[in-house]
Amino acid sequence: MMGEYIIYFRGKIIGGIYDDRFLVKPTASALRKMPSAPHEIPYDGAKEMLLVDEIDNREFLKELILEMSEELPDLKKK
Repeated sequence: MMGEYIIYFRGKIIGGIYDDRFLVKPTASALRKMPSAPHEIPYDGAKEMLLVDEIDNREFLKELILEMSEELPDLKKK
């Protein structure tokens, strides 16, 4: 089953909160900003995501999310 919360930014899914972990999609910018971040699976059957350790660093989170949002596709319309 899926995790607790999905995080959206400007209509795009950035990541989520899963079992008290902030995980983000492994985009090129996320991998560049967090090269040694552990890859974790948020829930059974899901793809690996990156664990964000610097959750108290507001400037880092702002830069990470802004850069990621440029790379992520828009949500598909139903």
